[in-house]
Amino acid sequence: MKLHADSAANSHAITAYGAGYVAIDGRRVGRSVLVLPDRVDAEWGPPDFAGLTTTHLAALAALGCDVILLGTGERQQFPAPALLRPLIEARIPVEVMDTPAACRTYGILVAEGRRVAAALIVEAAA
Repeated sequence: MKLHADSAANSHAITAYGAGYVAIDGRRVGRSVLVLPDRVDAEWGPPDFAGLTTTHLAALAALGCDVILLGTGERQQFPAPALLRPLIEARIPVEVMDTPAACRTYGILVAEGRRVAAALIVEAAA
């Protein structure tokens, strides 16, 4: 699905997504990625949901965001509470959803001026 960015925004935008990719500011990324309004970390994340570790989520706790959107791939999957411990202890809300929903929600929250991070698991296309 292609999304249209607000040209007035000075934030990184998720402009499209599909099987095996997300596009950030028009550039396709074919792996898991962390997107914030002021930066993109293409080195974040596991290759799939099964590879998600506490270390991945602990890195999110240090971001100082209002909310973390965790896109778990093509379908919504809930991490074990032990994996979420770093975010729980930091009192950072985390919303777990499939990656396409996280992409859409990120755009809405950025437009509202929220400090949000989208931690998107992008699985290889089958």
